[in-house]
Formats: sequence, C-alpha cells, structure tokens
Amino acid sequence: MRTVYFDYNATTPLDPQVREAMLPFLDGIYGNPSSVHHVGRKARSILDEAHDRVAKVLGAKPSEIIFTSGGTEADNLAIFGTARLLKSKGRHIITSVIEHHAVLHCVDYLEKKEGFEITRLPVDREGFIHPEDLKKAIRPDTILVTLMAANNEIGTVQPVAELGAICRERGVLFHTDAVQWFGKEPFANIHQFNADLVSICAHKFHGPKGAGALYIKSPLHPDPILFGGGHENERRAGTENMAAIIGLVEAMERFVSNPIFSREKLLPLTERLITLVDSMPRVQLVGPRDKRLVNTVAFLVEGSDSIALLAGLDLEGICASSGSACSAGSIEPSHVIVGLGVDRNLANSLVRFSLGRESTMGEVEYAERIVPQVIKRAQRPQ
Repeated sequence: MRTVYFDYNATTPLDPQVREAMLPFLDGIYGNPSSVHHVGRKARSILDEAHDRVAKVLGAKPSEIIFTSGGTEADNLAIFGTARLLKSKGRHIITSVIEHHAVLHCVDYLEKKEGFEITRLPVDREGFIHPEDLKKAIRPDTILVTLMAANNEIGTVQPVAELGAICRERGVLFHTDAVQWFGKEPFANIHQFNADLVSICAHKFHGPKGAGALYIKSPLHPDPILFGGGHENERRAGTENMAAIIGLVEAMERFVSNPIFSREKLLPLTERLITLVDSMPRVQLVGPRDKRLVNTVAFLVEGSDSIALLAGLDLEGICASSGSACSAGSIEPSHVIVGLGVDRNLANSLVRFSLGRESTMGEVEYAERIVPQVIKRAQRPQ
C-alpha cells in the first residue's frame, strides 16, 4: 500500500545527518558530564559547546539555554517555574483557549491546586488572539502571559511579537510555546518574539524525540520542577541525554535559520489542497487562508467524525490527524475548534493535513483523487 505522510506537525522523520551526529553518543562518547575524570570531562566539554551552538543559532547567551526532554517539559518548566517564583507578587496568569494541552493543563493545575487565577483569552473564527484583548486582561497582579506562536491544529500564526511587546511594556513576563514555529516560519533571532521564555522541540524539525530546550531571558531564574543534581545550572536536574541534545543542536543549526519547511515548495501543494477542500460539499476550511503555517491545511466535514475520516484515509495510505497528536484517540472534539466558536458536533469532524520536506505534488494529486471518496463514504446522508 502506498504511504502518504501528511502529519508533519505531529512529528518528522529523523534527518540522516542529524542521526550521524548522534551516533557517537550512543557508543564511544558515553561519559557523564558531571563526572570529574577525563571521560566525564570530555562529555562536559561537548555539552558546554552544545549550549554555545544553540545560543549562536538563537542569538542568545549560552546560560539562557536549558535542555529539556521536549516541548512539554519546556512548557511545564516555564509555567510552573515562573508562577511559583513570582507568586508573592501576584497569582494571575493569562493564556488563550487554543493553547496546546502542555500549557492548558499546567494552568488548570495551578488554578485548581495552587490558588492561581487564570484568564483564558478568546480567539476569532480564524484562531487569532487580538492584542486589544490582551491589553484589557492584564492586571496589577498579572505575573505571566503564555501564548503560542503558531497553532499546531489549524496553523494560525499569532502576532506574537506584538503580544510580547504589550507584556514588556506592562512589565509582565511573556512565555511563548514556539514549538510549531521553528523550522517553518522565518527566524532571525530569539528576540523577535519579545519573549522572556520560549519553548523549542527537536522532533518537529527533523531532530530526535525526547529533546527540547527552553530559552530563559537572563536574569530570570524560574523555580525548578525536577529535583536531584545541579544540572543545567541547577535549573533542571537529571543526567543530560547527550545523544538527544546533540541531535537537537544539529537540527537547529541545519533547519531553523533556513526553515526546512520551504514556503516556496509547500505553498503550491497546500494551495491545491485548499482548493480541494473548497470544492467538496459540506466540507469547510478552518483557520486562516493567510498568516498560517504554510504546511498546514485543516478542515471540518459535516455529517461525519474524525475517527471515521482518519480510519478511511489510513486505509488508503494517507496519514493525517484530527489535531494534536498528544490527544490522538480522544473522542472529545478538538478544544481548538470549539474555541473558534464551532458547534461541538461539527468540531468533532476535524481533519488536519500537515505537509513537509518529503511531500510531493504527486502525493497531493493522489489525495485529490482519494479524499473525496473517503469523505463521501464517511458522511451520513443529509
């Protein structure tokens, strides 16, 4: 059976050159960077160099980079660490209704268990957060704003620099989950976000799973959420996963400044898919037509549901998603689509195509033939 992989927002294949860079750390370079002998010191030297290399890509200081196990841990450290550090100054946090669950579940926990008050900003029908809503929501006791740079389910690219500038002007710390930005959107340096904390995840741009980073603008020092040794300048306990870290570094150097998700290549493909969506009865595009991740096309199908649609596509070899891969298998409608104001029954029919480096026009042409057939079989009669 032919395989058409249209799920690059969930994960990407490991790049062969990134894999080659990782291999020595699964074999000969095995030292613990905290050990004082020469085997450990060699690993420590490479770890320090890894901080330098990431800092160079980001335009940051090496001390501002914390290696994590991925985007989820980076979000958790940013939110829990900052909230607990600053709770004596206030307990009000602002987020939005369409954030990744790695953010929403953190603020839910702080609200239910630790006495914080959460404001969840609305979005418009295309998923955009309006800067005026943020301005109105900030209070004297607001200590943190956490808003994503680009949405994983519908591809909305937020006015993140403007949102960050509002926070800076008001003296409020700003965290952005930029997991879907890196490797897809233009990147000059970390300061373009106007953020104090930025989450990064390697496997979204052809790096390994289990590797991420959190940028923390100096001199901010969030409370740790992991305890043990004094790793990562006493901010993230646990012996460093050198192979994963080197994979992250290699992928960042190769694929961030010159985004691996090429707009020139992908725009004609996704425009064809959008035209396909527009041509089918009782099918509607969700998310913006402009100011979206160039690789992402999401749509809703009246009279069906995501499980039937994804199963039908899979039987034809097309790998798609119903939104966040971290929620796969859930029968609940996408919280992102519900957040747009869509009826819950219709929200339960989300299909997301997210293309990438290996996607071809031939795959899109195959989808043009197959997708209408799958949808017709999955739709209930009117």
